Amino acid sequence: MNKQIQALYLASRDPSTPFAAKCLIIIVVTYALSPIDLIPDFIPILGYLDDLLLLPVGIYLSIRLIPEPLWLEFQTQTEQRHLNLPKNRWAAVVVGLIWFGGIVAAGYTVWLFYAK
Repeated sequence: MNKQIQALYLASRDPSTPFAAKCLIIIVVTYALSPIDLIPDFIPILGYLDDLLLLPVGIYLSIRLIPEPLWLEFQTQTEQRHLNLPKNRWAAVVVGLIWFGGIVAAGYTVWLFYAK
C-alpha cells in the first residue's frame, strides 16, 4: 500500500492527472500521511475500520480515476526512486477539529436533553 500512496502522491502533482482524480487523490494521500486516524485505533473494532476499509477504498477509487497508461507511468517512477513522504500535520489538525466538533455537538445534545 505504501508504493500506491507514493504513486498517488506523484499523480497529485502531475498536470496530466484528471481534475476529479486529483481531488480524490489529495484527500486520500493527505489522510494516509496524517499522523492521526479519523477513528483512533484504541476503539475496539471501529479503530481499525479506516485502516481496513476507508483507506483501501480511497486508493482503489483514486486509481480507477487515473487513465491506465498514466497510472503505469507513476508506478514506474515510484519503482525507480524512493520518495520520503512527509507526515501531514494539517490533516491532523482537520481530524482534531472533526473530533472537537463531534464532542461539542454531543455535549450540546446531551445538555438539551437534560435541560428540560
